Amino acid sequence: MSADATPLLSPADQALIARYLQHVQVEKRLAERTVALYTLDLEKLGASAAQAGVALAAVQNHHVRRWVAQMHAGGRSGRGIGLILSGWRGFYAWLGREGLISANPVQDVRAPKQARPLPKALGVDEAMHLADHSDEEDSPWLEARDAAMVELLYGAGLRVGELVGLDVAASDAAARAGRGWVDAQAGDIHVQGKGSKRRAVPLGRAAAEALARWLAVRDQVSVAAADAAHALFIGQRGTRLTAQSVWQRLRRRSLRAGLATPVHPHMLRHSFASHVLQSSGDLRAVQELLGHANIGTTQVYTRLDFQHLAKAYDAAHPRARKR
Repeated sequence: MSADATPLLSPADQALIARYLQHVQVEKRLAERTVALYTLDLEKLGASAAQAGVALAAVQNHHVRRWVAQMHAGGRSGRGIGLILSGWRGFYAWLGREGLISANPVQDVRAPKQARPLPKALGVDEAMHLADHSDEEDSPWLEARDAAMVELLYGAGLRVGELVGLDVAASDAAARAGRGWVDAQAGDIHVQGKGSKRRAVPLGRAAAEALARWLAVRDQVSVAAADAAHALFIGQRGTRLTAQSVWQRLRRRSLRAGLATPVHPHMLRHSFASHVLQSSGDLRAVQELLGHANIGTTQVYTRLDFQHLAKAYDAAHPRARKR
């Protein structure tokens, strides 16, 4: 324990904490780093209890709630408070098993909710610049593949798992395996999203053209597995492309295109949703396109849209512009 916290604890409370830390280290075999974090959490608990003039075994629910409020008022994040509460909860659960308390005072205490961060989206010009970018250092095969990937992620709002799960065409094998496919003739992309829910997404003109260029060269690499024979996107070794590879290629492509922020697949999905909503204002349509079960999930993009409008107002309105 730290020198600051130790004098505040009674010998009995110090002994309790020492026994618990020995328990998690020896019997539960937790990592040294985890034990160190537990130690810090219990130092804070002991200091708070001693300051309140209450023994650790006598701490009640209202004490814990007050300490949570104090941490929150002091600027500690909801996530940080949640981690501390987790450590305290485990300690009191152990005291209960030892027969030293009748109820866990931390059991129903939850950390303050964090404000949900806005998803990161590219501006329209940035997204268009990335989609139009051509990397001359790549082979024509890689360039065609990566361009098609960008067009499907941004032009159709696909998740990266949906992208790598696409087959060239519909088949019984694809249906059984829960994979999607592209129907270029009908102009549709059929994907299986979260919760095994299928949806159809329009295949835009630019995406269709990029796919046609990719399919014209795709077979220049021999497939190395039966699954890859049907895969829309394959790697240079002839296997179905992985989500990790898509992340790496997209990050590389965005940096080479000169974008200030490295782009990841979900950023293009966010950009798709934000830009469609800015142009149409149709939240229900965006919900369907993204495959969200709850429209509340989609409503976060209205906040992005408001930010866009607020920036336009600040830049254009004479009463908003700084003198």
